[in-house]
Amino acid sequence: MRILLKFGLIAVLLGLASACGAANQPEAITAPTVAPRPTQLILPSPTPISLPTVGNFQLSPAIARRAAEGKPLVIRVSYHDISNEFAPFIRRGVVRAVEDFKANVELIGPVGPDAAVQIAELERLLEVGVDGLAISPVNSAALAPIITRYLEQGIPVITFNTDNPATHRLAFVGQNLEESGYRAARLLAEAQAGRGTVIITTIDPSAQWSISREAGAKRALAQYPHINLVQVVDTGTEPLEIYTSIEKAMAAHPDVTGILSLDCCSAPPAGEFVKRNGLTDTIKVVGFDELPRTLELIKEGAIAASISQDPERQSYEAVRMLINFINGDVKSPADIDTGIAIITSDNVDEFVNR
Repeated sequence: MRILLKFGLIAVLLGLASACGAANQPEAITAPTVAPRPTQLILPSPTPISLPTVGNFQLSPAIARRAAEGKPLVIRVSYHDISNEFAPFIRRGVVRAVEDFKANVELIGPVGPDAAVQIAELERLLEVGVDGLAISPVNSAALAPIITRYLEQGIPVITFNTDNPATHRLAFVGQNLEESGYRAARLLAEAQAGRGTVIITTIDPSAQWSISREAGAKRALAQYPHINLVQVVDTGTEPLEIYTSIEKAMAAHPDVTGILSLDCCSAPPAGEFVKRNGLTDTIKVVGFDELPRTLELIKEGAIAASISQDPERQSYEAVRMLINFINGDVKSPADIDTGIAIITSDNVDEFVNR
């Protein structure tokens, strides 16, 4: 019995020892499961794009990107009346620009000097997208807000033929309009030997080009105390309407000895009136531009002189500056004066041959 008890006690002690030994062993540690890290895609950094600036204007990054990628630039040339007789000269400059610069360049504008139509056309153009705008505004005040919108969106704008400096456009290409009006009035005064009665004709007295030229003309005529300006005639834009307006003004002032036309299109009707009524020795006419009929009337003695402003160069240079600026030309756009060329019977054949 004692032996059995002894062996039983030993067995109990061995079991306890075995249990204590298991409790003191450290548990196995399993490493947490970690999801594999995705492979990082490293894209090449985009090529930095230079954004041309002038003054407070900075070119749109989207336009700069298209230019950097060599895509054809979309340039629109908005003329204030594509139906008048001066428009073909502007179109010639646009055609030359297309040939020289291989850009998407088009002449647009209202039929008749209609500011609302020109504005609507420019608003639609904003919706479809354009890289640059050259514009001769119908009316400076009316067109200023839409021009400013273009500039605020980083679209460069250059004015030509008719300026709009209040909009902070990048540059202007055209004649010094007030100076040209001054020179034209001086030519008329000299043709009348400094005395006589004068009327001024204009197809659009509210246009900035007309306002500027009229101011210059009145400044010149004020220097001749024996010349009397009796009326500024708003002739309208249609050829028959222009002639009729001049005829009525002449009937109201039968003592007129000089007609100063401030534009391309009222000069030929003035010359026609003088010629038809046999007044080439009595009434002197001075006008603007080199319309074919104007040149013919100069040769015939019905128009004393006309002033050219190099219209083809105006549209061409405006497009050239826009394209160069967009492409990062280091030279900022700058005003270009296209000059005052006087056409008389002495040199009219040079202009006819062109």
